[in-house]
Amino acid sequence: MAHAADDLLFERQPDGLAILTLNRPARLNALTGDTVRALCARLDAVAADSTLRVLIITGAGRGFCAGWDLTSGSASGSGGSDDVTGYMAGQELFAGMVKRVRALDKVVIAAVNGVAVGAGLALTLASDIRLAARSASFHIGAIRIGLTAGECGISYHLPRLVGAARAFELMLTGRPVPADEAGQIGLVARVVDDAALLAEALAMARAVLRNSPYATRHTKQLMWANLEAPSLDAAIELENRAQVLALCTQDFKEAAKAFAEKRPPVFTGR
Repeated sequence: MAHAADDLLFERQPDGLAILTLNRPARLNALTGDTVRALCARLDAVAADSTLRVLIITGAGRGFCAGWDLTSGSASGSGGSDDVTGYMAGQELFAGMVKRVRALDKVVIAAVNGVAVGAGLALTLASDIRLAARSASFHIGAIRIGLTAGECGISYHLPRLVGAARAFELMLTGRPVPADEAGQIGLVARVVDDAALLAEALAMARAVLRNSPYATRHTKQLMWANLEAPSLDAAIELENRAQVLALCTQDFKEAAKAFAEKRPPVFTGR
């Protein structure tokens, strides 16, 4: 019998990079309660690992993630009772996965191969950068089976990425968004050939890693925080604080020296 840990593959790469692969290809990497618990545990471990700076999330086989596996048993998704208490526990379990992705101080790159449905779509929306293979498609999912389109942060993230008008249309119709359209509307940063997807994600990860740890971590924090900024003044206040602290780092001094000496900087994270 397969174990939930087998549903995930985790590979450390050199220089602060790791790849997390959803590994239920026969089910298009659909999620069970046990799989989500294993994923949450893995994300907690990533959060605690100060040597990791970039996490790539992708799927094995033909799909990124087909959302909740409707054949997995309990409709609660948690293995609990099929009543309001069980349903809420299951919903909070799945939503907690997405909250963990957003809370990471690492840069998260979603390399989307094939379908990303429901909670699978939510995982991509919570990531910092999204790359799509030409085979990718993005589906709200729940609205088509009598549930609301708002789950796992979709109603929060989607309008911030593509605008409220387009988000309303996608969430109320549940129509799929193919990769080319996802690129056109800004849902993904880039669309590439399927065979080039992981290489492109790795190249982007290494471009991030060339910058200083302080700069990338705080840029991510500023971006997400200032999507909620109540005013320009509030946004600039956060920027000023982060920038002044950056000026005090050894890495900034090293970058300035390297610029003057016409060489690449060597960052130490200090």
